[in-house]
Amino acid sequence: MTIIEHFIKVRTTTEKICEPLQVEDYVVQPIIAVSPPKWHLGHTTWFFETFILKNFSKDYQVYNTDYNFVFNSYYETIGARVIRTDRGNLSRPSVQDVYKYRKYVDEQMIVFLKAANLSEIEELMVLGLNHEEQHQELLLTDIKYILGNNPLFPAYGERDSVNQIAPENLDFINIPEGVYEVGFQGDGFCFDNELNKHKIYLNAFSVNPVLVNNADYLDFINAGGYKNFSYWHADGWEWVNANNAFAPMYWHNIEGQWFNYTYSGLQALDLEATLCHINYYEAYAFASWKGMRLPTEFEWEIAAKHFDWGSRWEWTESAYLPYPGFNKVPGAIGEYNGKFMVNQKVLRGASEVTSENHSRITYRNFFQPNLKWQFTGIRLVK
Repeated sequence: MTIIEHFIKVRTTTEKICEPLQVEDYVVQPIIAVSPPKWHLGHTTWFFETFILKNFSKDYQVYNTDYNFVFNSYYETIGARVIRTDRGNLSRPSVQDVYKYRKYVDEQMIVFLKAANLSEIEELMVLGLNHEEQHQELLLTDIKYILGNNPLFPAYGERDSVNQIAPENLDFINIPEGVYEVGFQGDGFCFDNELNKHKIYLNAFSVNPVLVNNADYLDFINAGGYKNFSYWHADGWEWVNANNAFAPMYWHNIEGQWFNYTYSGLQALDLEATLCHINYYEAYAFASWKGMRLPTEFEWEIAAKHFDWGSRWEWTESAYLPYPGFNKVPGAIGEYNGKFMVNQKVLRGASEVTSENHSRITYRNFFQPNLKWQFTGIRLVK
């Protein structure tokens, strides 16, 4: 696949994700973490315009200089921007305007790429494509939150749920103590937070080859898990009480029956389905209730060679920190990962809405411990 073909494929996929939406769905921001679909469409376009066209295309004419303020996400080097909480307050640019912006930048990118010295921009192009693929997953999770928190429970469309395939042998897998290597090494793309490959020491541990399912978690609820502080971190218990938490996101108890919002709308809870949409606090509490714990990110990376993974992002006990030798590149691109390495937990694996290119064993996702709108799950170790 040529770089132009890859570019067209990624850009087309993003727009296909939005095809089932009504125009009103594009502008909603129900919580700070959820950005309006319109903003995702504009921001991913702004990325190519700002980092590729403006820097390398000599004759490029900026589509709208005001869009730099509207669609900059967090790049202090680039300048001022709309604060994150206000993204859903903007009725303009309209959805139609944003699609015109995408069309303009796409056309200019294709013209540029046909004549460009690709070796000069290859790394930036690959980063830009991976950046948009990350936003494709965020689009899908944000759209689910927008629709799932509507009292009408509108369906997004038919989208098959992916659950972990249970292995024939359900015994915990024993991993011996020793010195292991972790981190990305080799050809192909990775994010800077996956570097550098380095050695770590692990004590012996055992890992469950199967993720926790809905039936397992319902047992925790029925056993009073949300009412017993002893299972929770202090911050987690404070979160439970502040939010009247009682179940995973999208679970609804209606007249004694449990239901779950899916892309197909509100459905009866499938007890055998892999648990989804829980935060770190809940994952930790469930593990404590079971008398076990969550893996560290390094335990996960070493053990993942021995089990099926990829249906859920799996919470780990690891704080999101730089690896030894982490090197932040100069300029705005250096703001991509490094400055977020505080007060966040690492998640490993992938999910059913993760782009295929992002499902690799060294990938380090990260979120604050109270967030649960991503496709997150639990794997236990002891």
